[in-house]
Amino acid sequence: MGALDGIKVVDLSRILAGPICAQILGDHGAEILKVEPPTGDETRSWGPPFKDGQSAYFTGLNRNKRSIAIDLTHPDGRALVLRMLEGADVLLENFKAGTMEKWGLGYHDVLAERFPRLVYCRISGYGADGPLGGLPGYDAVAQAMGGVMDINGEPDGPPLRLSVPLSDFGAAYNAVQGILLALFERTRSERGQFVESTLLDATLALLHPQGANYLMSGQRPVRMGSSHPNISPYDCFPTGAGYIYISCGNNRQFERLCAELDVPEVAADPRFATNADRVVHKVELRALLESRFAAHEAGTLAERLLARGVPAGAVLGVADALAHPQVLHREMVVERPGYRGLGIPIKLGRTPGAVGRIPPRFAEHSRELLAEAGLDDRTIDRLIGDGVVLEPGNDG
Repeated sequence: MGALDGIKVVDLSRILAGPICAQILGDHGAEILKVEPPTGDETRSWGPPFKDGQSAYFTGLNRNKRSIAIDLTHPDGRALVLRMLEGADVLLENFKAGTMEKWGLGYHDVLAERFPRLVYCRISGYGADGPLGGLPGYDAVAQAMGGVMDINGEPDGPPLRLSVPLSDFGAAYNAVQGILLALFERTRSERGQFVESTLLDATLALLHPQGANYLMSGQRPVRMGSSHPNISPYDCFPTGAGYIYISCGNNRQFERLCAELDVPEVAADPRFATNADRVVHKVELRALLESRFAAHEAGTLAERLLARGVPAGAVLGVADALAHPQVLHREMVVERPGYRGLGIPIKLGRTPGAVGRIPPRFAEHSRELLAEAGLDDRTIDRLIGDGVVLEPGNDG
């Protein structure tokens, strides 16, 4: 029994933020009905790599779901969605604002009255109103407009996009929280509500501490490479073999770092007496410490520092990170027949999440889901014959 067993989600979303939101809900027991367009979720073609016709990009976002392909531009397709919403708890979508209303599936004008317990979640770039309301949003653009790219990179280099989709994932996590908050509130009111999550909002909410620093001081943040604007030493250092990241958050940790590097005199230097002092003199501090790392190997030194209570870690590549004993112990890599994926990061003791279904083939469950919705074989055959619903093998 997952924590969300009994919760039914009709997922009309595609690409990234919506699908990862639905996957998180599915990992914890919710029933996810993934409704794809006749051409399929675009990420099915985003590769290589591909395996057995499935892209890694798609499989990373769409486990624990069943797939049906419906042409929502057709009235019969929209009628099917309404039928699927009978008994559903959540509808998730990330269409351009106004699309659902155009189809007669808007929350405020149709669905709220027809399905009063429904939690309706929309993920978009900027929201439906305001100067950018209704315009399409993408992760990289949200990183650019949300200030993240401007503070990412070396001081003398250009702005850089984070190589992971920070804005999409932030919006997805906010959507999960919003859906769960609305479901919890429904236990009191017996009413659903509208939930909205945007990429730009999510990006701005993650601007810490740079956003807080600016709002207090009025000083524009600058690119600082791998260092931290408020803490020192908090940076990446080259060692004799590999790079190590050091995160000293207090004086005790700093003293232990200096002792391990055999430079106790640095810890006693008045310029570095407090964290505030070390931030002011971070350039001098780095120069004094940097040469001491050359005599060490990153992984071995990190283990010794951690044992002494100093936060440190060797900089690992993706392959090494996914093979690390702690990562495997935490089951952050999962394997099922025909599937390898990243694990479930939310650990619940009594109702843990699980990977029950591997990512679905396109329209794999179309007939199954229509039958569950109460349609007979003759009606299902007609809908498929008319191209309203697709079966596996006839996408695009």
